[in-house]
This record gives sequence, structure tokens and C-alpha cells, in this order.
Amino acid sequence: MTTLSDRPQQTAVAPAPVPLGSPWPASATTGRDGGEPRLGGVALREAADRFGTPLYVLDEDEVRRRARAYRRALPHADVLYAAKAFLCTAMADWIAEEGLGLDVCSAGELRLAVAAGFPPERILLHGNAKSPEELRLARRLRVGRIVVDNLAEIPRLAALTVADTPQRVLVRVLPGVAAGHHRAVRTGVDGQKFGFSIAAGEAAEAVRRILAQPDLRLAGLHCHLGSQITDTGPYLAALDRLVELLALIRDRHGVELPELDLGGGHGVRYLPGDPELDPAAFAAAITAHLAARCAELGLAEPKLTVEPGRAIAAPAAVAVYRVLSVKHTADGRSFAAVDGGMSDNPRPALYGSAYTVRALGRPDTAPTRPFDVVGCHCEAGDVLARDAPLPADLRPGDLLAVPAAGAYQLSMASTYNHVGRPAVAAVRDGRLRLLIRRETVDDFRAREVGR
Repeated sequence: MTTLSDRPQQTAVAPAPVPLGSPWPASATTGRDGGEPRLGGVALREAADRFGTPLYVLDEDEVRRRARAYRRALPHADVLYAAKAFLCTAMADWIAEEGLGLDVCSAGELRLAVAAGFPPERILLHGNAKSPEELRLARRLRVGRIVVDNLAEIPRLAALTVADTPQRVLVRVLPGVAAGHHRAVRTGVDGQKFGFSIAAGEAAEAVRRILAQPDLRLAGLHCHLGSQITDTGPYLAALDRLVELLALIRDRHGVELPELDLGGGHGVRYLPGDPELDPAAFAAAITAHLAARCAELGLAEPKLTVEPGRAIAAPAAVAVYRVLSVKHTADGRSFAAVDGGMSDNPRPALYGSAYTVRALGRPDTAPTRPFDVVGCHCEAGDVLARDAPLPADLRPGDLLAVPAAGAYQLSMASTYNHVGRPAVAAVRDGRLRLLIRRETVDDFRAREVGR
């Protein structure tokens, strides 16, 4: 067996880890000619034949390996998996078993997690527009922490709280740091829907109001800078402003807050050679900087919280599609149309996101040509990947695999054109099992109640 990589590998008897720089899970291997990728000991073609396509294949060991990497890197911090990246009952189980908490941002995510048996005291709820019903649900289930994102939430939450069960809350602040791969996901700057501006004094006012509520317990500050951040610089800049705010709160109110949540947004590889935020390097830089800044200002060092989602889920899944048609145009372009598209992966259409694409069952040495891999939906912008190097003789019926597919694809999926959302299968130790069945027209019809 040889490792799955974008450069030739030496043949070997047993699978080996994917080389640094690859977007594939660590368990991914291929046959001697590089043509039949396996994940967790299971051939992707076998998974597609068994469960159909489009199919998302999730490597359980990769999820657990990445969760453990964060626990090792930050043994004294709270590590919360960001459920918005991708959540199902199995994922909730794996995250709980690996000792992580859970960050949810809706009643749906909260209900699914608790129904799966996730301990509510290890759950944090945030969101810029939590409804009164969501706040009541969070209080009834006794979630560990709630992030306050607007002034209206303060009296609403206080009215739901009684003295014998005070609610721990964090204040989401805007440190004025721009970070993230696209302007739509840069959530740490002023002038947007999230949080309270530090510079404008909004954060200080939110803190004052919460401290005035006897049944709310202000535990700390929360921020989230953006998504797909691949260096520690923005986090260090945010820390400077957050620690300064902690010192201001101490000086004004005589209170030292015990927690500091830096959110998530940790970047991963989508293309070979892409940068990726390393948990160990991130942890070393952040903890050292926090200790130094707190010492300068005479503050007790707060407990850190981080919220990786994409960094745990994205590299653990591979999407598998079947080619429906191949078209070569007069201007020299080639298109491979597949049986999925923007309904199961809206990221290329929303953010111009790039992906690696590989043809299954073809040797690495096969001649290639650039293809635009496009979806089956009625949109010209339904493009999954541009100029992907695929076999020159690609034909209908071939299978294509797209790694780094575990985050913000199925969680953002739609039913555009009444195309059902794909199935999700898990692999571990050579075993393949279905986690989520494919959505069908019968599911659509079951929601209709009249005509």
C-alpha cells in the first residue's frame, strides 16, 4: 500500500500516515497504482456502491485524533466542539467521550445534543438573536454557560433565573480584529450583528448591566474573530484587547472575571500545501501571551476556552460523487457534472472556496486535463471545483472524491431543486456503517399538510 498523496509514493506493505500538507485524513491510503483510496480501512468505492452517491464518509478515528490533539495542547483549558460545523448523534457521542464540551447556537443543536445524552453542563449556548423560547429551553435544560450577545437578552435571561440556580454568562465582545478567509465570516470587527464593541464602550455597558442582575453570574468574556484563520497573530492581538478590558472591569467594579473564551475559526487544509493552524503551536503562543499580559496588569490569569469546529470535523470527512456527464466546449473548457453540488456544499458558491478532487479507480500516472467539477443544480454558479486535474478520459459513471468535506457542508446544506441531502456513513477499523440516511421526496411530502 502507498499513502494517499499528491506526489508519487514508494510502495509499502502497510498503510502509512498522509504526508504533511495533504488535505486527506491520516487513515487515507491507496493501492499500488494510487487509484483506489481507502479511508479507515474501507474502500471509498465500496462505500459508494453500498450507500449510493452523493455520500459523505466520516472517519471516526480522525475526529477523535483531532479532539485529543486539542486536549493535549490545552490540558488546563475548556475545549468546546463548535456544533455548527457538523453535528449528529454519533458526533456528539465521540466529542463527549473525548472529554470536550459543546458549543451550540440554536435550539435545534441544543435539543439534538441533549437527546443524544450530551451533559448539558458541558454545553455553551451562543447566538446573536436567541429567542425567548431558546433561552427558556437553555434554562430548563440547565446548560453550563450562555453567551450574551445583545442588551435585550440580559433582562430576558434574568427574568428566567432564580436565586438558587444562577446562570453563568459570558459577554461576547468585538475586539476590533479582522481575521478570516472571507469578509462574510470576519466576526471580530465593529459594525456588524455580533457582540458588543470594546472601542465604542458597548462591552463595558453590557458588563455593568449584567453585574447589576443578582441572579446572573458573569463568568467572563467571549469573542470569535472569524473562520479559516491559519496563524496565531489575530488571536494574540485580540488577547491584548480582552485582557485590557478585564483590567478595566476589575478597576471599575472590583471583579476579576475567571474565564476568557477565544472562540474558534482555526483553519485547515483544503488544497495540498495549504497552511493549517497547529493546535500545539497555537496553544503555546496563546497561553504564554495570556500569562505575560495578565502579569503586566496584575490580573489573575483566567481559564481559557477555545471552540474548534472545522479543525476537528472538516479533515475527517470525504465527499464522494458520481459523474453524470462530461462536456468539452468549443473554447477549450471541460466540465464534469456530478450528482451533487451547491445543495450539499454551498461553500464554493458563497465564499469561492477551493477543494481538492480525485478520481477513484484511476492510477496516479493517468494523463490529466483541467476540469471544472460542477453540480446538477439550475445555477451557473453551481461549481464545486475549478480546473481540477482529472483523468483526460473521464467519463459518466466515474467516482470523484473530495476531502476536507466534514465542516460547513452538510450543516449548511439545502434541498434546492428538491434534491435530498446526502447520506453520511462512518468508518473505523475497516467497518462501514450508516449514520444518516439519504433524504427522499417522501421526506419532503411528509412536511406538507394541505393543498
